[in-house]
Amino acid sequence: MTITPITESDPLLTLCNKLAEADYITVDTEFLREKTYWPKLCLIQVASTEVEAVIDPLADGLDMAPFYDLMQKESILKVFHAARQDMEIFFQKMNSVPKPIFDTQIAAMVLGHGDQAGYETLVNKVLNRQVDKSARFTDWSMRPLNQKQLSYAQSDVTHLRDIYEKFAQQLAEMNRTSWVDDETAYLMDPATYTVIPEECWRRIKSRGTEPRFLGVLREVAAWREREAQARDIPKNRILRDEALLDIAGTKPQDVKALKKIRGVSDGFADGKMGNGILKAIATALDLPDEDLPRLPRRPRLPDGIGPLTDLLKVLLKRQSERHLIAARVVATSDELEKLASQDDPDIPAMSGWRWEVFGKRAMELKSGKLAITAKGKDIEIIEIEDDED
Repeated sequence: MTITPITESDPLLTLCNKLAEADYITVDTEFLREKTYWPKLCLIQVASTEVEAVIDPLADGLDMAPFYDLMQKESILKVFHAARQDMEIFFQKMNSVPKPIFDTQIAAMVLGHGDQAGYETLVNKVLNRQVDKSARFTDWSMRPLNQKQLSYAQSDVTHLRDIYEKFAQQLAEMNRTSWVDDETAYLMDPATYTVIPEECWRRIKSRGTEPRFLGVLREVAAWREREAQARDIPKNRILRDEALLDIAGTKPQDVKALKKIRGVSDGFADGKMGNGILKAIATALDLPDEDLPRLPRRPRLPDGIGPLTDLLKVLLKRQSERHLIAARVVATSDELEKLASQDDPDIPAMSGWRWEVFGKRAMELKSGKLAITAKGKDIEIIEIEDDED
């Protein structure tokens, strides 16, 4: 079957009217962002049980409004795999997020297919099919796309349709549909995709904790983020993280000092960019102490808590395997440390389905009401009776 991408507004409107009748649609995108700050949307693949299509958003004069309207219809479930980057693109284009959504990667974790199961892995494992990988490294911005490339792209949503139907049935049978809904909620929060330049310093790995150092880092990281957005180029093409850390540590206040920073070229320092970053540094140096950022102190774990944390890890793995769910969905390593060191930790495992799967057993282990032992290759739980009984 020949696949013809939709490049004109009338056929797109017709497609969207057909898709609007569906209970759910599967969606995938192809994009590039190696040379840009904002992802460049190159292709959209979409399918319902009745129709599948490839949309070319780069086509001249194509009015994408009907499709974006469709993505906001709350009567239609939108199914993605590993939805975050697709959602980010739609948020950028629509200034809102598609909802409701279903993420098959999250569903795979809830159904015991491991942590962050890849799409190709699920196609093979769940559908017993092979994905033709010959077109996976396509430059999706090039035109025209050949039939092999278009077939590869469209198969992403047709396989996804079959995976979704199997997963939806399994989740319903196991009463776990709400588990996936809970895990998906953050993907439908616009705050997930809103970049606040003043908060970007937090994503830079640094051992520095002195407030003035952090203040300079915050200002120069915010300046870099805004410049990258305005120029639509990757932020590391302006300055790399290492250069920002050096600047925060040395706090250069003139062009001569700025040129001494490794990763800062003479042309950068002498030009508009150099002037901009020097202003950001000056802003940080003028801040009163009370306005400087501070990192919260990581609470020191009580001595001897390591063995209990290790026991909880064993219990988590055992419970996750018994309940056929990926362990990282139930509790993280940091949460296990809190659970080991605190009497009433504020972590997800202390409520809801996670409590039933793991939290309740974890508290029983802490209170001496159960023990963990090995029996052959298996880990078993032993209930311990109270001495008073």
